[in-house]
Amino acid sequence: MGKDLIKNVGESWQSGMAKSITFIVTKDCQLACKYCYLVGKNSKERMPWEVGKQAIDYILDHENDMKEESVVWDFIGGEPFLEIDLIDKICDYLKTEMFRRNHHWFNSYRFSFSTNGINYHTDKVQRFIEKNHNHLSIGITIDGTERKHDLNRVYKGDGRGSYADVVRNIPLWLKQFPNAGTKVTISSADIPYIKESVLHLYGLGIHEVNINCVFEDVWKKNDDLLFEEQLMQLADAIIDGGYYRDYACSFFSEHLGKPLDCVTQNQNWCGAGRMLAVDAEGNFYPCTRFAQYSLRDKKAWIIGNIHDGIDKNRLRPFLTLDRCTQSPQKCIDCEVAEGCAWCQGENYDAADTPTIYQRSTAICLMHKARVRANNYYWNKLFRKLELEDAREEYEENRPKLNQQTC
Repeated sequence: MGKDLIKNVGESWQSGMAKSITFIVTKDCQLACKYCYLVGKNSKERMPWEVGKQAIDYILDHENDMKEESVVWDFIGGEPFLEIDLIDKICDYLKTEMFRRNHHWFNSYRFSFSTNGINYHTDKVQRFIEKNHNHLSIGITIDGTERKHDLNRVYKGDGRGSYADVVRNIPLWLKQFPNAGTKVTISSADIPYIKESVLHLYGLGIHEVNINCVFEDVWKKNDDLLFEEQLMQLADAIIDGGYYRDYACSFFSEHLGKPLDCVTQNQNWCGAGRMLAVDAEGNFYPCTRFAQYSLRDKKAWIIGNIHDGIDKNRLRPFLTLDRCTQSPQKCIDCEVAEGCAWCQGENYDAADTPTIYQRSTAICLMHKARVRANNYYWNKLFRKLELEDAREEYEENRPKLNQQTC
């Protein structure tokens, strides 16, 4: 199939109003990242073409149940580009079927990938990118400096670091997607390298660094204090070096750390239940984090399959979730609650019983440390801008993060 079909069907891409549908095309990966929550990765569970086709047919047949104006067709693994032939076939079929059906998602879609970047340069991947470029969103995960990256992102089997094999593909990726951002994960062992890693990524030409702490309970005593110190050093470097003009880092947000009103700001942080995921067996999940390979201690939460469809009773608990119904009182009353995130799958996995209504609070101290450093950042930046009479210019031209809430 050639380049994207052209057809005028309603509006084109509607940012922020998209249905997220994920194909778990493989549970295999070249890497064995030490912080990866996918505890059940393996080389056997690969999605057959027939499963992918039946999933598409079911979803497009039920257009009235998915009224979002746009759609993100997301491909994950393991490493999704290990299954580039299957993905190419699925995407061709999606484009053809949305066109044939005059579906409201036609020309209002994205194909989304988060890749380790190792085989990004290969001929098959590059042909796929050329064919679908106008509808692609691709993020390559590079964790920062070689020291930080190779601390966790290692090859399975021999434990070699993967930095060299990833960084060689960054120039090609940025040439094709100049505004792309990367996603950095912080665990306890990474904390000393935060500042140097963000600056290193800026130096590679990456202007947007989305960075977050793992939600799992991995944190040690005084990690929060070390974290705060690193973020304050990073704040100094960004402001003193003028990076704030053209670069963004998700650790610093002007609205972070305010109290939240339980009436007007009670929405659930996570999109589980509004999203949809399908695996190699054709099972549907409220999000990939509820598939068995993502869970340490709980059973998979299956909401249906490609043969019988979606069981809305299995989905119902997710549609009634909000912040207050799953949070302990200390979180509801917290004076710095804004920006404190959670993962619904981790809540489920860490809960005392098989419930999604018990919020995990493992990152509480880390969030509070981030808030303190964030206050330092904005106080320092705004003071600098006002002394230089440059506040208005900055507000007009400030870089914006394109991060999407899960």
